[in-house]
Amino acid sequence: MTPQGTRRRDGGGRGRPSVAVVGSVNLDLVARAPRLPEPGETVTGAALSRHPGGKGANQALAARRLGAEAALFAAVGTDPEAEAALALLHAEGVDLAACERREDAPTGIALIMVAEDGENQIVVAPGANALYSPHSLELDRFDAVICQLEIPTETIARAAAACRGLFCLNLAPARSLPASILERVDLLVMNETEARFAAAALGEHPALVAVTFGARGAELRRGGEIVARARPPAVSAIDTTGAGDAFTAALAVGLVEGMQEAAALVFACAAGALAATAAGAQPALPRRAAVERLLARAASKAEGADSAMCFR
Repeated sequence: MTPQGTRRRDGGGRGRPSVAVVGSVNLDLVARAPRLPEPGETVTGAALSRHPGGKGANQALAARRLGAEAALFAAVGTDPEAEAALALLHAEGVDLAACERREDAPTGIALIMVAEDGENQIVVAPGANALYSPHSLELDRFDAVICQLEIPTETIARAAAACRGLFCLNLAPARSLPASILERVDLLVMNETEARFAAAALGEHPALVAVTFGARGAELRRGGEIVARARPPAVSAIDTTGAGDAFTAALAVGLVEGMQEAAALVFACAAGALAATAAGAQPALPRRAAVERLLARAASKAEGADSAMCFR
């Protein structure tokens, strides 16, 4: 069963799916430390780096690297940080024509702490993202539209109303939303913490709901019932910052390409796992060929036995 509104595409080379991402753009300031601090504690010895990020920008670049024609609808400042934040998207062919440059706010900044085991803590100063509220969004030509919650609620509502394909909402960072938005969602993606926050509001939501559990994998639900589960292939995690964004983009791309739901979930888990194997959100986002190689190796190791990667 394909989520309502999905326009299926053939993934065999007869045209790329088109994905619009309406969301945030940040410049990530990443401090890598031996461990994360406890409340009130100072941890020294960190190494600082800068990477382009923001959940919207990450998901747009991930969709592009996974084989989609991708466009980003977002807002940045006119400061030097904007150029750094958009550099990788521009270099890899993400359509940035609808990305606003605002003089009344700086480009968003994310302060990220990453421990040696890959776990992270993030604080975001949204800047221009918090003011992104275009009067209209031209989204009817896209096979899928992906939103997250780092932009104003009214902008998400406009995106939901303008979408004519699959509407995917990544419920991150979790907050309450009007019923009118949730009713339009075809694909809802969240981690286990966000799922606990949204449990009362979602109930038996008719959309396809993906819940991620980190290295333990993910599951798809519909109407409160589990329809598929998957575990990612084993990898050596370095930085999990962009893993959820890679998962979200991969699941949406897989579904609009016409993958069966269980197969799309396996694909998304592999993309998320690969995104955790390098430092930085956007630099680590995997390309399609790398995801397919990882899945092929995992299938080879299974040697025809019942795979632990996916089951209904």
